[in-house]
Amino acid sequence: MPSMRPENVIDFWFTQLTPHQWFVKDAALDGAIADQFGPTLEAAAAGELWHWRTSARGRLAEVLVLDQFPRNIHRDSAAAFAHDSQALILAQEAVAQGADRILDVPWRAFLYMPYMHSESLVVHEEALRLFDQPGLEENLRFEHRHREILLKFGRYPHRNALLGRTSSEDEQAFLSRPGSSF
Repeated sequence: MPSMRPENVIDFWFTQLTPHQWFVKDAALDGAIADQFGPTLEAAAAGELWHWRTSARGRLAEVLVLDQFPRNIHRDSAAAFAHDSQALILAQEAVAQGADRILDVPWRAFLYMPYMHSESLVVHEEALRLFDQPGLEENLRFEHRHREILLKFGRYPHRNALLGRTSSEDEQAFLSRPGSSF
């Protein structure tokens, strides 16, 4: 299956998509990612893509599959976050091995993204360090915004309904403000 190669993921994410498409809600794009990479996500979730980890690009591709693709394929459901811990562990291992330093700076942002998606303040301390480098200033700004939400609530309130968590009054007030969700 062609989508089972890391280069297919890298090419799709960084060449076929525009930066705008990475973060916009688009049902057609979500469907295309599901059609093209749904089986790849299933394989990654089952730990079947370990051979991708022999290169920095392969690690990045696996992280993209586990961190970004579920957010498209399973948008507006708890399954969108189901592989966050797995993606974070792979990203942490990549950083520990220095694989991030081999990647182009814009690509590093996506290797680091699982840190930003974490609801752990300990993890966000490392995220602040990782995103604080030339070329990632905008990502660092978003990391600060994510961390501020965690400092205030201890979690991301915009996930509460999807994850079956009850929102506090403060969280409900926060969620009612425009721009409260990313």
